Amino acid sequence: MTGAVTIAAIVEGEGEVAALPVLLRRIANELSVWDVRIPTPRRVPRSKLVSPGGVENAVLQASYHVDGQGGILLLIDADDDCPAAMGPELLRRARRERGDKEISTVLANREFEAWFLAAAPSLAGRRGLADPLEPPADPEGPRDAKGWLSARKADGTSYRPTADQAALAGAFDMVQARKNAPSFDKFWRDVERLMRGGS
Repeated sequence: MTGAVTIAAIVEGEGEVAALPVLLRRIANELSVWDVRIPTPRRVPRSKLVSPGGVENAVLQASYHVDGQGGILLLIDADDDCPAAMGPELLRRARRERGDKEISTVLANREFEAWFLAAAPSLAGRRGLADPLEPPADPEGPRDAKGWLSARKADGTSYRPTADQAALAGAFDMVQARKNAPSFDKFWRDVERLMRGGS
């Protein structure tokens, strides 16, 4: 592959602004994609994204960063919504705005931090987390993955996305997360498609 690959991302949370580039660079390294550009993700509140014109405008703004290989990645938390319903609808709207660009929408089920729960043993002892750290039976089931992490902090602090999310994104076992969290597996496959220019 020749030329830089650009992944222009749209996120809803402040923690993801720092954490997502860390994760994308890890995946690029695993895929041997050495020339990757990751502009600072554009943060747009979820309420604005899902409102009429919201995702369309966010995708339009992100598209200005992509002039060659790569594409636009929209990553938000599913929360209580069904990823299988909401994801395709957001993708349809995004493609209507910029059908000339590669676009991917991923809804973390239920939230980004559920991916950490899916690979909990690999995070034992990191950022004040307990050691050992056993994962829940259904990592994507708990409504409050952030609260789950806070409850397992052994250093008396609470989990804070702006302080902890990027560090944990750089440390969790991605193979384990793909196995235990279907939404992370989809995320990986979508990022691979964007980076390799596949369909």
